[in-house]
Amino acid sequence: MRRLVFIMALGVLALAFAAPAFADAKVDQGAKLFVDQKCTLCHSVADKGNKKGPLDGVGGKLSADEIRQWIVSPKEMTAKAKTTRKPPMKTYPNLTKDEVDALLAYLQTLKK
Repeated sequence: MRRLVFIMALGVLALAFAAPAFADAKVDQGAKLFVDQKCTLCHSVADKGNKKGPLDGVGGKLSADEIRQWIVSPKEMTAKAKTTRKPPMKTYPNLTKDEVDALLAYLQTLKK
């Protein structure tokens, strides 16, 4: 019985350490996608990129669902937010769900 409890405890510890590593990998993947998709042509982070579209603090201003909607449905979010920035944010139909999740993970880390 002790052995089973010990094995279960080790499993819980392994999961506790694996979750942050997985989250960090997702954030790193999102940061890479942000660069690869050339998001800095329209947006900036930490004064790098187009300063007309700063994303510093976006993770503290918008919910995860709102950020996701900006990524997958920018035209709808532009209308909802009544923004007038030109050009409007373009759509990225070729992003997979995993890539959207990674971008979301990265953008959620951008808090002031």
